[in-house]
Amino acid sequence: MKEIDEFLRENKPEVKEDPTFLLETRRRLDAVEGIKAEVDRQRSRGRLALVFALAIGLAAGVFATTVAFLFPLDATSVGEGVWDSIRLFLTTWKQYLLFPVAILAVLLGIVLTKGNGRTVRI
Repeated sequence: MKEIDEFLRENKPEVKEDPTFLLETRRRLDAVEGIKAEVDRQRSRGRLALVFALAIGLAAGVFATTVAFLFPLDATSVGEGVWDSIRLFLTTWKQYLLFPVAILAVLLGIVLTKGNGRTVRI
């Protein structure tokens, strides 16, 4: 908007005394402001959805890692149930579960600190 003002001041275009010109210009500026406001709303919604997805992934990763490290399990006594196979998987891969949790934590921190200087309200 400042560039337009500076351009008009420097070049001083001659405008006819037509009230419809000013009304039409104001209508177009209002339309542009409306589009800009909608784009800003959509960006903030997308950012909020990203924050929620990262937070939920982080919580699930912390829970899975906690279960894998603290749940006493004898791998030979696992039956055929779904929960038992999940526990066996977690026990088998528990040394690698910290990596995705750490990545999610770092990404969440980056997303929360990066932005237009505004705080994210959850």
